[in-house]
Amino acid sequence: MSTASVTASEHEFPYFTEEHAMLRETVKQFCQKEIAPFAEEWDEAGIFPREIFNKAADLGLFGIRVDPKWGGSGLDWWATAAYLDGLSYANNGGVGMALMVQSDITIPVLEELGSDEQREEFLKPAVSGEYIAALGISEPGGGSDVANIKTRARIDGDDFVISGQKLWITNGTRADFIILAVRTGDEGHKGLSMVLFPTKTPGFSVGKKLKKIGNLSSDTAELFFDNCRIPRRYLLGELNKGFYYTMINFQGERLAAALGAVYKMERVLEYAINYGKERHAFGQPIGSFQVWRHRFSEHLTSIEAARWLCYRALDLMNRGEKCTREITMAKLFTSDLDQKVMYDCMQIMGGFAYTTEYPVGRAWRDARLNTIGAGASEIMKEIIAKDAKL
Repeated sequence: MSTASVTASEHEFPYFTEEHAMLRETVKQFCQKEIAPFAEEWDEAGIFPREIFNKAADLGLFGIRVDPKWGGSGLDWWATAAYLDGLSYANNGGVGMALMVQSDITIPVLEELGSDEQREEFLKPAVSGEYIAALGISEPGGGSDVANIKTRARIDGDDFVISGQKLWITNGTRADFIILAVRTGDEGHKGLSMVLFPTKTPGFSVGKKLKKIGNLSSDTAELFFDNCRIPRRYLLGELNKGFYYTMINFQGERLAAALGAVYKMERVLEYAINYGKERHAFGQPIGSFQVWRHRFSEHLTSIEAARWLCYRALDLMNRGEKCTREITMAKLFTSDLDQKVMYDCMQIMGGFAYTTEYPVGRAWRDARLNTIGAGASEIMKEIIAKDAKL
């Protein structure tokens, strides 16, 4: 990826500065030293050390766009793109997913909606890596169907009393707090609220850590809430506005997911192309056969198109303009393309890629989540269809 100079015109697009390039290189080196060498080991263990959160925080990775008042760097979405690019060198989707839940799914919501008191109590320690955060939206009866949430928070004096169940919660087994979607009003999207939920609260329990097909090193949990009492001051934003807040938060999550997919496809395709140059069969490098040269040419073109679709959405997001359509298209396109690229990168490597010893096999396995998580591809198509009045 080329990097524009600090003196580049503000009209150049995308506008990556030397500061962005330095951030990308810092994250790349962190991943190559602290994560990639242990990728297979942590997948087998089903968890990675908590100290990785602390090391990521020490590099400022949880506060890239956060106001310096709360310990952040106050940078822009282009800096987030640089961070996600560097993160693609981890060779471990589970670690990347867990860190992104902290940096780009929970912390932005807390900074935007939280009071100064809430930011002091939860945001600062999350940015510093002292606290691990999780987002509690999905339930057994509905993942993408946010309006159908059943977990209820009844008001009792100055407290909320919460009962219910959550499922598919990343960082769920060791989170210090959860940004939790609860029902505080009538059925449907108008009766939801967001609250800050400390996991030390009596009545809270982790049902189990789920066994997954991919992203094995991230803990994904089933959570239970049995008459858990938290103070009403932990309400995030306004009462019964939780559905609206969730939909807004989805935009940043989906953009980060789309960008991450682009960068991971680049890394895996680079690996497969290099393998094709080194592996000989039938008297020549297998990558020199026309079938692979043409297929990889198509993928290089598609990834470049995906990158610029993401950058278009990022540019709009960075300027605070409406970009739901562009983000949704980027999420849909990159998620589906990811499946094709990973498949072919596995195919050229044959049996070697079918082992977990090589990063291509793990990347193929981890990428399968992309068309499901952060809004399934079918949901993306519905959003686009409604926007286009189809």
